[in-house]
Amino acid sequence: MNTKLQTNLQYSVLWLVVMIAGCSVGPKYQRPKMDVPEQWHQQLTADFTDANAVSAMWWQVLNEPVLDDLIQQAQENNPTLESAYYSLLQARYMRDYTAGRYDPSVDAIGSYTRTRSSDNGLGASSHNPYNMHTIGFDAAWELDLFGRIRRSVESAQAMYEAGFENYRDTLVTLSAEVASTYVELRTTQARLHFALKNVESQQGMLELAQTRFDAELVPKLDVSQAVLNISNTQSEIPTLRSIETSAIHRLSVLVGQEPGHLHELLSETSAIPQLSDKIHIQMPAELLRMRPDIRRTERQLAAQVANEGVATADLYPSFTLTGVIGFGAANLSDLTDSSSRNYSFGPSLRWNIFNGNRIRNQIKIEEAKSEQLFAQYRHTVLMALEEVENAMSDYVYEHQRMERLTESVQAAKESVQLATDQYRNGLTNFQNVLDMQRTQVQQEDKLAGSQGQVIQNFVRIQKALGGGWQLMDDEQTTPASDKQD
Repeated sequence: MNTKLQTNLQYSVLWLVVMIAGCSVGPKYQRPKMDVPEQWHQQLTADFTDANAVSAMWWQVLNEPVLDDLIQQAQENNPTLESAYYSLLQARYMRDYTAGRYDPSVDAIGSYTRTRSSDNGLGASSHNPYNMHTIGFDAAWELDLFGRIRRSVESAQAMYEAGFENYRDTLVTLSAEVASTYVELRTTQARLHFALKNVESQQGMLELAQTRFDAELVPKLDVSQAVLNISNTQSEIPTLRSIETSAIHRLSVLVGQEPGHLHELLSETSAIPQLSDKIHIQMPAELLRMRPDIRRTERQLAAQVANEGVATADLYPSFTLTGVIGFGAANLSDLTDSSSRNYSFGPSLRWNIFNGNRIRNQIKIEEAKSEQLFAQYRHTVLMALEEVENAMSDYVYEHQRMERLTESVQAAKESVQLATDQYRNGLTNFQNVLDMQRTQVQQEDKLAGSQGQVIQNFVRIQKALGGGWQLMDDEQTTPASDKQD
């Protein structure tokens, strides 16, 4: 082949490579579309108001500085969140590793061998030992003509973005869990407060019954019933103390400390957090943008569609440019002489033209995985809508229940006072007093539980809406140690 023809052939191959380089086989990804309602079913109630977006730090509306500090500590020290970050870091490095396939691979090579041929070797012309020294470079570069590498990078990039959403989802869950556990603690302390007050009140009734018994105005039964009543109320206190302690331990672990770390700070009784305004609710369509678990599933779907392209590229030939350049000499002193140089280079083609339809079946497998992930995406969206609707509904009805219980407690207090006055004046028997006291104990405990449940449902709403990560964009989510890499 003459030099001109060889040059023209080389230019033709180069032009073909340039023309094909932009080709990527396999399906082109499009974000899935979901039909969601324009309004929430519970939006018609007076407890909610429309908002463009859920508050990034929604827990601050509770006006609880202790809770604010606990959530900040959890975001800085929680081991589960730290684990999610390192999972994200792995996805980042996997993306960078995959992207490295765009570049040629170059190896530095060097060797020394001493060889002696067998005296009885076939065709051996010399049997004297000899040395061989070699140094050089070995390179290979796969030409991504059909997008195998490009699709692999797309998949790795989408999984990296899914890792971000997993981190954010962990952040949302963590903030909600800290808030929920804090409300549980304060609710338990409110129940304890009511129980201790009722023990004190029942102690007064015991003293009254004892006084009237000593005056021979009532039977011994009144005293025994008063003791039974107070003992029954006191028996609830250890259970409440146990729940209180467990909540403190849980909060301590959530902020990344040993279980007893927050005991001194949180054992002092404080009121149940209260809401001073209506709850701001974004539209259903905003869930697709705000919920990290929905965003994560969508990115996983994008990665899987790219994997279809990777599998499809196996149907086509792969081209690789390889080359070796170096020096070789028997004597080390001659190694760098120009006459010792050697090289080889050229393209290579590999095309799997028969494989028992394994490649096409692999494509079908990837397509089925994509359909599976699309179904999971739909399920995630529907479950998110259900979570918000249920949390809103529970909030509305629990708030109504709390209002009735507030009235019930007030009526129970008045009933106890009236029954006590009548008993003191001999106008009613002790059983009426006991019944009213038991009712008061029950209603006050229910009221404390309901007040706490209203705030728990508020927390559920915020978690269901995907609130709590919006202050952290891609740059802020990456810790300082990672930014320095």
